[in-house]
Amino acid sequence: VQLAESGGGLVQAGGSLRLSCAISGRTFSSYVMGWFRQAPGKEREFVAAITRSGGRRDHADSVKGRFTISRDNAKNTVYLQMNSLKPEDTAVYYCAAGAPRLGARAHEYDYWGQGTQVTVSS
Repeated sequence: VQLAESGGGLVQAGGSLRLSCAISGRTFSSYVMGWFRQAPGKEREFVAAITRSGGRRDHADSVKGRFTISRDNAKNTVYLQMNSLKPEDTAVYYCAAGAPRLGARAHEYDYWGQGTQVTVSS
């Protein structure tokens, strides 16, 4: 199983970015998918997750109302739409797959991408 993130970059505060994560190697629709992020000197933290069908989603309190996770099983891709970005959103964003349920912690995910850098300038 391979995950490949894209869509990161440099954006001004208040701007938007959409991250994408394409998965290959197994049946995409069988996986709970998640996004995590890690800022320099900080632990990896949960951002959002979505169930296999896309019917249920979970977002961290710090991003609720600004970020939205979604998925397209036909394209084997999960997305993270990020609006109203803040400098504190600056981090490497990782896509993850294979958790047993929504709300799973990072160590419960089986597969990880290499990450994509998001930098928000003030």
